Amino acid sequence: MSKESELPPDHYYVVPVRNMVLFPGVVLPLMIGRLRSVEAIRKAIQADSRVALLLQKDEAVEEPTEDDLYRVGTLSEVVRYISADDGRHHAICQGEKRFRILEFVSFDPLPIARIEVIEEVEPESEDTDIEARFHALKEQAHEVLELAPGSPEDLSNAVANIGSPSMLADMIATFMDVPVEERQEVLETFELRDRLELVAIKLGHVAEVLRLSKKIREETQGTLEDAQREYYLREQLRAIQRELGEGDDKSSELADLDEKITAAGMSEEGEKESRKELGRLSRMPEGAAEASIVRTFLEVMTELPWSKISEDRLDISRAREILDEDHYGLEKVKDRIIEFLAVRQLKPEGKSQSLCLVGPPGVGKTSLGKSIARAMGREFVRTSLGGVHDEAEVRGHRRTYVGALPGNVIQGLRRAGTRNPVFMLDEMDKLGRGVHGDPSSALLEVLDPEQNHTFRDNYLGVPFDLQRVLFVSTANILTSIPGPLRDRFEVIRLPGYTREEKHQIATRYLVDRRLDSTGLSSRQCSFTPEAIDLLIESYTREAGVRELERQIGAICRHVATRIVEKSRRSMKVRPAQVKEILGPPRFEREAAMRCSTPGVATGLAWTRVGGEILFVEAMAMPGKGRVIKTGQLGDVMKESATAAMSLVRSHAKQLGIPSERFDKFDIHLHMPAGAIPKDGPSAGVALYTALVSLYTERLVRSEVAMTGEISLRGLVLPVGGIKEKVLGALAAGIEEVILPKRNEVDLIDIPESARDQLEFHFVEHVDQVLELALTPPGFECSSDGKRRVKKNTRQVKKKRTAATARKATRKKGNGRRKSKRAARGRD
Repeated sequence: MSKESELPPDHYYVVPVRNMVLFPGVVLPLMIGRLRSVEAIRKAIQADSRVALLLQKDEAVEEPTEDDLYRVGTLSEVVRYISADDGRHHAICQGEKRFRILEFVSFDPLPIARIEVIEEVEPESEDTDIEARFHALKEQAHEVLELAPGSPEDLSNAVANIGSPSMLADMIATFMDVPVEERQEVLETFELRDRLELVAIKLGHVAEVLRLSKKIREETQGTLEDAQREYYLREQLRAIQRELGEGDDKSSELADLDEKITAAGMSEEGEKESRKELGRLSRMPEGAAEASIVRTFLEVMTELPWSKISEDRLDISRAREILDEDHYGLEKVKDRIIEFLAVRQLKPEGKSQSLCLVGPPGVGKTSLGKSIARAMGREFVRTSLGGVHDEAEVRGHRRTYVGALPGNVIQGLRRAGTRNPVFMLDEMDKLGRGVHGDPSSALLEVLDPEQNHTFRDNYLGVPFDLQRVLFVSTANILTSIPGPLRDRFEVIRLPGYTREEKHQIATRYLVDRRLDSTGLSSRQCSFTPEAIDLLIESYTREAGVRELERQIGAICRHVATRIVEKSRRSMKVRPAQVKEILGPPRFEREAAMRCSTPGVATGLAWTRVGGEILFVEAMAMPGKGRVIKTGQLGDVMKESATAAMSLVRSHAKQLGIPSERFDKFDIHLHMPAGAIPKDGPSAGVALYTALVSLYTERLVRSEVAMTGEISLRGLVLPVGGIKEKVLGALAAGIEEVILPKRNEVDLIDIPESARDQLEFHFVEHVDQVLELALTPPGFECSSDGKRRVKKNTRQVKKKRTAATARKATRKKGNGRRKSKRAARGRD
């Protein structure tokens, strides 16, 4: 024996154990898997020492620490230690005494603890209370052993031969069917009287559970006997009916199902599975629980459109008429759909390419899917994926589960009644992900034309061909769709509407739809063009027309109420009536008011509901040069603010900013609407402009909005969402937009009507931004947002003259374009 293995008298190696409590006087086998525990037992055997067995609180912890172990355990002797050929280690341990941990001496490399041994105090012979509890516990143990099925006789004899109360309590606690935490509680009860009472209470609970289990077994046996008797009686009744020549309802049902299977035109594998289940149903008694499950399965199989295909009507001119009739504008989107239909006409048997319509809410994505179905002469079916977080919603549940049903795809085809409908997967970007699987991964097979001809729903258990289905999905934002799933789609983007498009949509569709829903005629209620424009500009601010339709509906309901009350016979809604019914305007053009002080710039932001203007506010206060950022900014936007501040400081001399201002003032950067999270690099230009405006005390022009990422060299880098941002600027009353030079190619995506109303400036460096966005020194604003000249009158007049010339040139160009369009229309 080496000196290294010797320990002080009250120091022992600790072996953490899982799901087992060894009591004094009990011998139990212990399987050891952790290397530290194996080494600790070997060291204890070498030192001819005991080991301290401690239960760990969480069995999942692989390397327990001091906090993961209970403080009371059993000091045990290793009777035998075995190393098997398969690498497993086994030890037979005999518990000797309880102990309490005083302190852990070390945990590395092996756990060693200083302990206090708890000596067992045997009761005096005249202690009648202990003796009474001892005999009562023995009787209770014998009763439990009689109730427990399969209990060994040796255990009953061992209990009968125990003469020590403490040994009896520990023996019963060892083999009692209770959680391991409750056994640990018995181990930590040192007082014998309390221990006997605790074991008696837990054993009584076990006895009650066993009595109830026995009663349930007896009742179940009786129920099975009754069911068997009913089965024999029904078979006799069926035989009597056959002898009398009377009809059999079950035989009629089976014959009906057999005819449906034959007429369904199933695949070979599907018909084989259906006839197999039909055979099982014929052998089941009518009252069997599984009969309804099989019957439901056969009904689903026979109602699916295995061979029913609707004939496509691929008339391109008719399809274009339907799209124009249902939707105003969206010319590029309509052209893409027409191209898709043209390819289908040239190659009808080709594989269907799934489409994904991406755009803000209210621009007509769902209604476009209905128009595609109407143009092709197909059935239309829709299912919403918003909030779906279970894979079984797509693939279905297996028939072994109670209440199992097919997935949404198979159920949709069952509703459609044909194998080639237009199937809309709505809200694709709002798919969830939970503990029951990833539904987006299940959709990969559904949408892949190379795989979906053998799509296997868990409920059906056989392949179903989805190759003829045209899947059309909708989403507000494309980045929320997982990459592999996004790769299955042909993406068609739907932009937001301009003010003119909203006016036309409201006049052609929304007013008539709301009049019809409220029971009004066009004679009873009509809207002037000025009223529609007021609703668009002052009561809604959105990319789509959903809120506009709600406001029109509110006015129609008010008119309907007035007509029912007979206070009016009809109403022509003008701007005055709009304000009277809906109250004061909810939105106003606030850019001029916001930009009335230095340090405020107007940026452009892209959201999933369209583009918006975003104000950047900067304020200086006495301090030590700190920069405070508020407005719920993301990490990328905070980095853009830091980069903008660094760029201002590096150009301080060029901008005429005294260097001491940076060290004597703190800067607070804020973006209003603080409850809305904001992130992205595209606000870099606006942040830089606001800081320069603050330090130089020059105002930012209120009619200008800007977007672009900045670099530390002052370059203006391209950003995304240009179309949505420009339309948001137009809706907010902005007249000029500053964009990165490399985003000039994105102008082709912006509607011509929007381009005609805005002046665009394309920049490559921040110096160009300042020249365009900042007013000359001496400009200031009054409290109402109107600017006046304080000094440098000559420079201001020159600036005003240049701005007037630019506007005149823009109007002249707009007039020429309108004349050319009118001439083309006359030709």
